Amino acid sequence: MDSELMEHDQELVEEANASGRRPVVFVHGLWLLPSSWDRWATVFREAGYAPLAPGWPDDPETVPEANADPEVFADKSIGQVVEHYTALIERLDHTPAVIGHSFGGLFAQILAGRGLSSATVAIDPAPFRGVLPLPLSALKAGSPVLAHPTTRHRAVPLTYDQFRYAFANAVDEQEARALYDEFAVPAPGLPLWQAATANINPRTEAAVDADNPDRGPLLIISGERDNTVPWALTHAAYQQYADNPATTEIIEIPGRGHALTIDHGWREVAETALTFVRRFV
Repeated sequence: MDSELMEHDQELVEEANASGRRPVVFVHGLWLLPSSWDRWATVFREAGYAPLAPGWPDDPETVPEANADPEVFADKSIGQVVEHYTALIERLDHTPAVIGHSFGGLFAQILAGRGLSSATVAIDPAPFRGVLPLPLSALKAGSPVLAHPTTRHRAVPLTYDQFRYAFANAVDEQEARALYDEFAVPAPGLPLWQAATANINPRTEAAVDADNPDRGPLLIISGERDNTVPWALTHAAYQQYADNPATTEIIEIPGRGHALTIDHGWREVAETALTFVRRFV
């Protein structure tokens, strides 16, 4: 599986380099696969960019494959995933824009802090060291992992009710069930534990270099009704960049939950991200 994915990622890099276009790297979060970005990739390709949506290490290709072999996700750490994307970006001929959702939004900020992004969009990003609020809704959304210490080294699926609360609370029941069936996969518990303990672990991998002046422009997008990463977390992340001279912006999209990148309103979010990227790249 590793060699297969490495070969696939190399093909993505070669295709982007051959296009001569500016690459845009999409980074998914927990409980989703790279296919969650398929419609976004089309929008950015039509806008003249070279979109890449590589998976985390060992990501299966499809939702049925992922649900049939959930433990393939186990023990994937923040550091391991970030190094995976770092290696891919370093093979690109041009510094990409990076767009991430949830934990992908955290990874996008880590990559930007390393100077590896020409423009970054972090959508409802998971918190990093220095982000202090602990909203009750975020704790409840993370409880399928954080309520059970044994999940640290396991893969954890969400039940429909858990997905409904954490992702699909801002859509109707019919759409929530359709999103669950189409997109939901198990996820490693380790990154959630790393983020949850980031402020008490001085060596945490959930850390962002918020002061790096070479970070490039950053947009943080927050869904107004997001239970998993509510405004208190996104705004606290935004405040961490107060001393960075690069452009830092934050926007709240009304009426949207954590599924805002995949639900019926995904295009509004994609166009918001595209408009930002176009200003700088």
